[in-house]
Amino acid sequence: MLEIFEKMVREALRGYEPPIKWIGDEAMLSFPEPEIAIQVLGTLLQACRKEPRLPLTRAGLNHGQVIRRGNDLFGSTINIAARIAALAGPGQLLATQPIAETAAAKGILVRDLGKMALRSVADEVPLYEIELAPSPEPAWIDPVCKMHAPYASYRRAAPDGPWFCSPQCEEAYRKSPQTYPLPR
Repeated sequence: MLEIFEKMVREALRGYEPPIKWIGDEAMLSFPEPEIAIQVLGTLLQACRKEPRLPLTRAGLNHGQVIRRGNDLFGSTINIAARIAALAGPGQLLATQPIAETAAAKGILVRDLGKMALRSVADEVPLYEIELAPSPEPAWIDPVCKMHAPYASYRRAAPDGPWFCSPQCEEAYRKSPQTYPLPR
């Protein structure tokens, strides 16, 4: 799966700089302008959504000054982007106001989520959800592995229960449902 994702990132970045760095199954990307970030992520997130072997991709975007040192970036802009990505749910892109304004100006659906507290950030930050790829039905997201279960559906636990992509995920959920909160 990681090789598939890495290939998709490289294809979406064709003509732009490569990822700043890989962090496990995450890629840190940097763009000079919000418009370019939206264009590249629109391509990447739509490709990821269509690939049934990948979990639903989550992303966080921020815009501002960064400190570049070698092949890495530092600073509050990067820290906030990482905190935002951690808040994003499966298949969700969350962003700060400059990114949201750029997306809205391009006619992209933007939802104001209000101000949210971010770890190690003194003030609450206004966050927005940007829909660059069709949103998945939350009930179809496997609560254990976060795969979009209907792509390779195993079965539904009960007529009103969660979908699972495999017997292993269903068993893990059955053993410890409190560990796997259901999507909203």
